[in-house]
Amino acid sequence: MKQKFQEITFENNTNNKEHFDLVTLEELLEKKVPGHNQFDHHKLSFFALILITKGKGIHNINFHDYSFKKGTLFTIRKDNIHKFYKSHAEGTLLVFTENFIINHLSEVEASKVFLLFNEMLSSPRIQLEDKAFQEIINLLQLIHNEYLEIHDEYSKSAVRNLVQVIVVKLFRIKSENNTVLINHKSLSMFLKFQEMVERDYVEQKKVLYYADALGVTSKTLNNVTQKIINKSAKSLINDVVILQSKRLIKNTTHSLTEVAYQVGFDDPTNFFKFFKKYTGVSPGQFNMNE
Repeated sequence: MKQKFQEITFENNTNNKEHFDLVTLEELLEKKVPGHNQFDHHKLSFFALILITKGKGIHNINFHDYSFKKGTLFTIRKDNIHKFYKSHAEGTLLVFTENFIINHLSEVEASKVFLLFNEMLSSPRIQLEDKAFQEIINLLQLIHNEYLEIHDEYSKSAVRNLVQVIVVKLFRIKSENNTVLINHKSLSMFLKFQEMVERDYVEQKKVLYYADALGVTSKTLNNVTQKIINKSAKSLINDVVILQSKRLIKNTTHSLTEVAYQVGFDDPTNFFKFFKKYTGVSPGQFNMNE
């Protein structure tokens, strides 16, 4: 079965033992990889920070367009779908694997990374003010120096610590506008709920199932999601189903009827109605328009 977009695996051409890399946006957009087009949807098997240093344009993450300009920073979670639009923008990408997070960051800092990159908790787009922009630029330059120029026995520790500083600074910026990121008592339950839905959405689409699994009432679970993302628990489930449906529609040559079955609908007609209700277009229109 032919796929319509490619999964991009992590490759470090400078040092294949490292689980992170630093590249320029210009280098990435000009890079020619057989079977891969940067301007088509593709799935990442790693985490990516994209900082725009010059120019403006549009970037698509999970089928949503985000504008960017100098000082815009994107946080793209592992397994997210994104694509570039052609532009004359310049910038820097800091990419790293889940192994880098787990093996090289403290437990506290690792949890901050996962929260920072969780697009359900906050937008993947951050617009940095001038001071913060310059601070991140300086930190990325220090990483560049350690990683590509100095590269001695101290460089790995230096890079790890610099990445931690970037994470903390970005987490501070996001948490200033989103207080739920800072030890909200409902956050732990929300994250467990999100993880369960992303795993079980095909078979289970009812709030009661997840509430029972978490040992709470449906009302309590709804209160949690309202506090964290200002949505009902059912809305979160629907969001996951819609996103996964979009991925299947774009990613395979399956018919729309087969996609309906794959996301857990026994009757494709109900899937078509559900999709149009929550997106405003039919699955067929979505496939043609995107």
